[in-house]
Amino acid sequence: MRRVGIVVFPGFQILDLVVVTVFEVANIIAGRPVYDVHLVSELGGMVTSSSGVVVQAQPPGDLSYDTLMVAGALDLAVVPASLAVFVRGAARAARRTASICTGAAILARAGLLEGRRVTTHWLVARALQREFPTLRMEEDRIFIQDGPIWTSAGMTAGIDLALALVEEDLGADISRAVARKMVVYHRRPGGQSQFSALLELEPRSDRIQTVVRYARENLKEDLSVERLAEVAHLSPRQFSRAFHAETGQSPAKAVENLRLEAARVLMEEGHHPIEIIVRETGFGDRERMRRAFLRAFGQPPQAFQRAARLSA
Repeated sequence: MRRVGIVVFPGFQILDLVVVTVFEVANIIAGRPVYDVHLVSELGGMVTSSSGVVVQAQPPGDLSYDTLMVAGALDLAVVPASLAVFVRGAARAARRTASICTGAAILARAGLLEGRRVTTHWLVARALQREFPTLRMEEDRIFIQDGPIWTSAGMTAGIDLALALVEEDLGADISRAVARKMVVYHRRPGGQSQFSALLELEPRSDRIQTVVRYARENLKEDLSVERLAEVAHLSPRQFSRAFHAETGQSPAKAVENLRLEAARVLMEEGHHPIEIIVRETGFGDRERMRRAFLRAFGQPPQAFQRAARLSA
C-alpha cells in the first residue's frame, strides 16, 4: 500500500481534491488497494475550503507518506505562514512531494524548490519567480517532475500530474485505463497557453487591436515588425515600444503564439497534412514549426495529431 497524504488548509481550492478520484480509480483498475489516501492538515479536524465546502482532515501524527501532495488556493494570502514549516517536515519522510496549482508557492516557501524546474498556475507564475529567483519557472507546462518534486499548473492539471504518478508506479496501461474511465486525456497535449494564445494579449488602443486582428487574419503573410508597423501607421521603433507596453509581448513572440494556436487547432482537427498546416500558418518550414511547438508546449506537433486520432 502506498500512503498518499493530501495537505489541505483553511481556504484551499476544493477542485484540487479531484486527484483523490485518480487514486481511487487506480485501485479499481489494478484490482487491489494500491493507494491509501488521506486528507491531512496541520491540526486535523474540519477544514473549510474557499467555496465553503468542509472536509474532515487527519492530524499528521506519526504517519509518513509515500507521496505528499499539497493543494493550492485561489488567494495565496489565506495560506498560513506555519504551513510551510509543516510541509517541509512532512516532505522529509516522503518518497516524492507534489503540488497542485498554487500549492507550488507553499513548496517554495518550504524551501523545496530551490534550483528546481517547476510550474504553477499561469496567474501566479511570474510573481513566484520574482519571489524565489533560484527556481526555474516553466509557466506553460501542465506538470513538471524534477527529481522527487512534482508541480502542476492550475486546478485540473492536478489530474494530469496524478495520472503521471500512477503511471510511474503502475505503468502506462493502468494510467491510460484510469484516464479512460474518468473521460480525461491520458497525456494532455500542449501547455497552459493552449487555452488561448491571446490570453495575455489585451491591447487597449484601437491601433494595436487593429494590428492583432490583422495578424490573426493574415498568418500566411509577412508579419515582420516593419509590416505590422505599417498597419499601425507607426515607425517600427514606435510600434515595437507601443505593442510591448500594451501586451507585455514583443510583436515577434505574439505572432509566433498566434501561429501556434492556429496550427494546434488544425492539428487537432486531425485531417490536415503537415505541409498544409505549415503553409497556412506561416511557419515556412516543418522544422521551424517543430521547434516552436517544443518551446511552447514541450511536445512536437505530431503529439497533437496522435491525440486527435485517439479522441476520434
